[in-house]
Amino acid sequence: MATAESILFKEHTENQGAPVMSICHLYKSFEDNHVLTDFNLELFKGENMVVLGKSGSGKSVLIKCIIGLLRADEGTIKVFGENIPDLNDEELDKIRTKIGFLFQSNALYDSMTVRQNLEFPLRRHWIKVSQQEVDAMVTNALNDVGLIHTIDMMPEELSGGMRKRIALARTLILKPEIILYDEPTTGLDPVTGREIIRLMVEIKKKYNTSSLIISHDMNCVRMASDRIVVLLDGICYANGNYEELTNNQDPKVKQFFE
Repeated sequence: MATAESILFKEHTENQGAPVMSICHLYKSFEDNHVLTDFNLELFKGENMVVLGKSGSGKSVLIKCIIGLLRADEGTIKVFGENIPDLNDEELDKIRTKIGFLFQSNALYDSMTVRQNLEFPLRRHWIKVSQQEVDAMVTNALNDVGLIHTIDMMPEELSGGMRKRIALARTLILKPEIILYDEPTTGLDPVTGREIIRLMVEIKKKYNTSSLIISHDMNCVRMASDRIVVLLDGICYANGNYEELTNNQDPKVKQFFE
């Protein structure tokens, strides 16, 4: 059964090699609010995993723990073999160069052009590259999202879908091995949302990235996921692909797929 977490976890992760991310026995509380309670997850190379859950279920808390913005109370979060809670600021900055993060709000700098927004991560991480190399990286990232013509535009001149694409291009600039997507289709109309989802799938195929996608958009869940984790009651309550979870008869799982 999908509610038997340990069985499903083994069923969907065996014979896939070592995970690029492994979360074990993760706990996170805010005073009396127990958000994550013995949460476990493994993400593998080239896999798009969606974490599905209700509002307030702990999805955003999970993703903030993964990148070290929040410190877990207990448990391990191993990314490329490094335990995130054990890292100091310098070590965190180093591993973050391998992790792209697409913010729900896009988080573009309004005072910067598209070019400057994309150059910012290169400056922030003190990567030693020439201006010629920077220009090539910016061009490649914009070509990946089909928006090279916006290179000298300001964010205010772009539509919502274009801003999302630019934010994704900025995420891609460092060629991350893992991409974390926080509600990537929120605030977009259905057509634009589907375009962003297709782009996410294309990027995974092109670069063989591993992605963890936080979403409650069922179009995103269906189109983008290789595997789905249902975050419920602080744990990985169910784990499977879209078809398996759609056919699951557990009412707590079924409510998401009706």
